[in-house]
Amino acid sequence: MSIVETQGMPAATAPLAVRMRPRSLDEVVGQQHLLHPGSPLQVLAADTEGGGGAVSVILWGPPGTGKTTLAQAIAHSSGRRFVELSAITAGVKDVRTVMERALNDRDLYGIATVLFLDEIHRFTKAQQDALLPGVENGWVTLVAATTENPSFSVISPLLSRSLLLTLEPLQDDELADLLKRAIADPRGLDGAVEVEPDALDALIQLASGDARRALTGLEAAASSAVALGESQRVTPEIVATAVNRALLRYDRNGDQHYDVTSAFIKSMRGSDPDAAIHYLARMIEAGEDPRFIARRLMVHAAEDVGMADPQALVIAVAAAEATQLIGLPEARIPLAEATIYIATAPKSNAVISAIDAAISDVKAGRFGQVPLHLRDAHYPGAKRMGHGKGYVYPHSDPRGVSKQQYLPDELIDRVYYAPTTHGNERGVAERLEKIRRITRPE
Repeated sequence: MSIVETQGMPAATAPLAVRMRPRSLDEVVGQQHLLHPGSPLQVLAADTEGGGGAVSVILWGPPGTGKTTLAQAIAHSSGRRFVELSAITAGVKDVRTVMERALNDRDLYGIATVLFLDEIHRFTKAQQDALLPGVENGWVTLVAATTENPSFSVISPLLSRSLLLTLEPLQDDELADLLKRAIADPRGLDGAVEVEPDALDALIQLASGDARRALTGLEAAASSAVALGESQRVTPEIVATAVNRALLRYDRNGDQHYDVTSAFIKSMRGSDPDAAIHYLARMIEAGEDPRFIARRLMVHAAEDVGMADPQALVIAVAAAEATQLIGLPEARIPLAEATIYIATAPKSNAVISAIDAAISDVKAGRFGQVPLHLRDAHYPGAKRMGHGKGYVYPHSDPRGVSKQQYLPDELIDRVYYAPTTHGNERGVAERLEKIRRITRPE
């Protein structure tokens, strides 16, 4: 069954992060901007008389910032019945079961229900729709948690009926307080090990604002220190061995995916190869599909380098083909080569500006008739209609260019492509100016 009622204290064998979960909002580390007196979460935790006035909330933040912790602290503080659902395993039937019981408890016994829904972004639209009657009519107070932007992952009717609260990654001093508490607390390590200051700093650095990761790293390092059995001191070396590496806080379907990708593109556009390589490394280490990275490189080469260095697109396509053929980890090399080439190439957006301006004219109905001398004259009867009459073959002109109208009459003076003076486009601009003096004389 996917429905979980409020549980008692976690077993001693539970992970350290579970054992150290706060029992009340007073024990919560971090997120103080959401926990000031009179805040919605404080009201939710303190309101024990039938749930009146409690507002449903959506907690949005990166992993390890306390979304589940806050919900369970509210459960311990509040006199309401607390029910937990996981969007990974729960279905519409489970939601309706909770709603029916919540309605009965409210009407028959005056008992209010708090429903905690973890990972609400995994719920389909139909599943989220099933929540609406209970939230709208006050049968339950919903506390939902998500790592993804609710604007994209939560339906609008549910968003409009809930208060959106944003959680932030924990600060270093907050993580330090959390780790020190876990080292000394009987629920935690109960002073079984001593953690050197440098080791504590290493754990904080590796956690990258994630409380769960910090406690998991501490537990792993403490176990290693106990296994060595000499001084039971956690050193930086033990931390490095136990934790192995810093896992990236990066969700391939959520904000981090879009933010890192955006930073990657903007760093190349801004001609900063060091920043571009940094974000490329973050994407690779987070498990991003290398084909996605290769596609972004091809788009960027055409969009932001363009005719300033046409070779950039060739290199991006070659990197994409190499990625398909060899895969990771070797594909990181051609991807890095293309990234550096594009970042250091001269930049021009004249190509995308030209095509977008032309599309805008076409969509607006500004296209006119194709001039008669440019129309196809090869099919029977075409010449009788004047198709092709007066067409000047450019190769017959010693200059390779001839005076001739190409745009429709309605757009005869329209200029779409305006080359810059950057890189290869400097030469293109000079040549195009000469060409237009011939093809478009005043």
